[in-house]
Amino acid sequence: MNGADIKYREKVIVRTSMIGIAANIVLVLFKAAVGFVTNSIAVMLDAVNNLSDALSSIITIAGTKLANKEPDKKHPYGHGRIEYLSQLVVAAIVLYAGITAAVESVKKIIFPEAADYSIASLIIIGAAVAVKIVLGIYVGKKGREVKSGSLEASGSDAFFDAVLSASVLFSAVIYLLTGVSLEAWVGAVIAVFIIKSGFEMIRDAVDEMLGVRVSGELASEIKHTITEEPEVQGVYDLIMHNYGPDRFLGSAHIEVSDTLTASEIDTLTRRIQDNVYKNHAVIMTAVGIYSVNTSDDEAEAIRTRVRETVMSRNGVIQFHGFYIDIKSRQMSFDVIIDFDCDRKRIYEEITEEIKKAYPDYHIRITLDSDMSDS
Repeated sequence: MNGADIKYREKVIVRTSMIGIAANIVLVLFKAAVGFVTNSIAVMLDAVNNLSDALSSIITIAGTKLANKEPDKKHPYGHGRIEYLSQLVVAAIVLYAGITAAVESVKKIIFPEAADYSIASLIIIGAAVAVKIVLGIYVGKKGREVKSGSLEASGSDAFFDAVLSASVLFSAVIYLLTGVSLEAWVGAVIAVFIIKSGFEMIRDAVDEMLGVRVSGELASEIKHTITEEPEVQGVYDLIMHNYGPDRFLGSAHIEVSDTLTASEIDTLTRRIQDNVYKNHAVIMTAVGIYSVNTSDDEAEAIRTRVRETVMSRNGVIQFHGFYIDIKSRQMSFDVIIDFDCDRKRIYEEITEEIKKAYPDYHIRITLDSDMSDS
């Protein structure tokens, strides 16, 4: 993203988070008051959940601000991954709230206390449901607009909170109609879902820090942009490094004719880098070259036979980067084998078969990895 996009994204995230904080604080105050007056553990735990949402929004703002700091000598790729660390902090808060809620709910189940609901308290809980639905729609929309995983998660969480508040309202109505108290059990269910949400947030943040497969849509779009260049015959080995939301550095190999000059290749790769950044905000740090035999019928015939042999193997996803020098008896190509297969065994079988078919050639086969969906 360019500077203007980063500032706009930060502005949207901060403004949306501030609205979420204000809404959640109001809900916390009203629900805490209702819970205290009615002696309802379910309502109190629902208030705690809203408080954790407010704290999460505060941390989201802080994480966004820190993530947008300019690169420096120690961090030349920027500070974008701070957003993932802030997600871990939010997850810890959510887990603490969930565990606390579980403990208090179990106490209430073992030592029950009667709740005392009023019409006013039911109206407040009902209003909270409506507020959370509206907040969920708004925050989720803004999150998708600026591609903020934190805001999208907050939007989904708001809908989830609406369901939880509705369940509290339902248990209150059941109690008033039948005298059966379900609120401690509802509190326990709320606690389970809060804990589950915390673990999912940890999983998502850790996945991003470890590095996850690039989405098929983005990979396909980038490859399409590159193949729009008439000299490019194929795009392979697209690798993306994530340095924060929408902050990608990438590299790829392209197949081009062996008749292109160094000057033509230099012009082509620079044009590709410019177009990919302009269209997808991805910095292509390197564009590697696979030379394609274009003026030798015998080389093309060998390529066809080798390709058929390699692709006939179960588990082989792709064959690319083939080049052969018939005069010096040199052959090289890359093969991608599915991670779910015995990659080493299949690679060794392919190597043995190709060497057997072309014993007078020096053969170099690279076992490549499937780094992106496309």
